[in-house]
Amino acid sequence: MPVPTILWENNALRLIDQTLLPEEYIQIDCKDTPTVAEAIKSLRVRGAPAIGVSAAYGVVIAAQEAIASGKDFDTHVKDSIQTLSQTRPTAVNLFWALEIMEEVLNSTAGQLPEKRREVLLTKAHEIFEEDKRVCRKIGKNGATLLDQKATILTHCNAGGLATADYGTALAVVYAAVEAGKNVAVYADETRPLLQGSRLTAWELHQSGVDVTVICDNMAATVLRQKNIDCIVVGSDRIAANGDVANKIGTYGLAILAREHNVPFYVAAPLSTIDMNLSSGDAIPIEERNPDEVSHGMGRQTAPEGVKIYNPAFDVTPKHLVSAIITEQGVAKGNYEQTFKDWFAKT
Repeated sequence: MPVPTILWENNALRLIDQTLLPEEYIQIDCKDTPTVAEAIKSLRVRGAPAIGVSAAYGVVIAAQEAIASGKDFDTHVKDSIQTLSQTRPTAVNLFWALEIMEEVLNSTAGQLPEKRREVLLTKAHEIFEEDKRVCRKIGKNGATLLDQKATILTHCNAGGLATADYGTALAVVYAAVEAGKNVAVYADETRPLLQGSRLTAWELHQSGVDVTVICDNMAATVLRQKNIDCIVVGSDRIAANGDVANKIGTYGLAILAREHNVPFYVAAPLSTIDMNLSSGDAIPIEERNPDEVSHGMGRQTAPEGVKIYNPAFDVTPKHLVSAIITEQGVAKGNYEQTFKDWFAKT
């Protein structure tokens, strides 16, 4: 990554405001929990791993608020955890990180607030560092699937901007480049908020990786004409059976991959796998503001008063997924048993 996505400095969470990229590179300092919650909800920080890390630091900020205000420590921190949990419903990493932080909160009951805040901060740092480590391992595992020369198609942004380090799907790209492989990337623009063209293309270009932006509806033609070797995407939640929730448009891309005999890979940390959900049918799908469609990038592009349907994610059935890449390895079919084996090792 050319720049850090998440920083903890001067007792505040510093984030890149990703809603302003690529035109402006501006960092924002989140010094209270409402600001952290707003940053997650409004996509100033986005990507399942980055959301989880940011939420963990948001709990630390809640602890600081309780100490500074004299409010009841447990009540305020737990209320803040509840607020943070309501920001984005699909990305399971958010709930995973908040659950860890609440366990730490409960385990320190009876200690002085200042000590509890320090323990919470230590745990948030651990979540941050663990995500960096996981990104590197995902990258190395995924890079083994690529030939010495490879052209990849990706959707949305699953790079450094979505994590604490250099991503999940894009970790595969970065690790392959570091291993001396010749990699080129086609990036779907990713309607309606253009995370592919605004964010993926920005970070790949900044990192010196060969990247070409295409409109979402060009993917079929590109798969037919451009000798795409594989598709690599990230995920916000993976069900126990291997069904994958990712940015809207991923499901259609997986169908196109099957039609064109192109491998469809999903790269995500183990924390994205939700073993409590038997299939993708149970994954909650966030529906976002209709204005993102009717007034995309600030300009009205649909008639006033027309109905808008704006799901943020879709679910790709497991039979369309060629492999799932995690820090534990690469799963190809029989996902539920492989997941169980992976979790048994952790």
